[in-house]
Amino acid sequence: MSSPNIFGSDHPAVPGGSVAKPLIIALLALLASRYFGGKGSEQTSVRAQEPSTRSPAPAPTSEPTPGGILDGLGGLIKQFQQKGFGETIDTWVNTGANQDISSGEVSDALGRDVVDELSRRTGLSRDQVVEELARMLPSMVDRLTPEGRLPTQGEMARLLS
Repeated sequence: MSSPNIFGSDHPAVPGGSVAKPLIIALLALLASRYFGGKGSEQTSVRAQEPSTRSPAPAPTSEPTPGGILDGLGGLIKQFQQKGFGETIDTWVNTGANQDISSGEVSDALGRDVVDELSRRTGLSRDQVVEELARMLPSMVDRLTPEGRLPTQGEMARLLS
């Protein structure tokens, strides 16, 4: 029997259990669609998308694919770096202790439109979205980058199993 995946409610690094899975999946799908234009993991460079010209990605209906998670993770890292939180997210990616982040900082890093979209997709209030993300993101990014870097698609598949 395989161990629970990183999005399961019984994974010890995922506080909030049932909230974690849809919230993280929605966040990564949304960021992947914005940064990679919905093209999947074949895209190698990050393109900035104007929020007004990019329609949101549809809510995921099944388990995320390794390529989709990898794209979303890359988009998340880029978003935090562009908003001035590069040092914080670097502690999550690199080995060593993870720096905490406040819900206000998460809101600033993601922007109002992303937080609003996540609120709509998950049914959580805006405050709940940013509070849960502030709690979950450091450990989730850390678990998705065990070697101190973005994993390959094959490594991501192993992480998700």
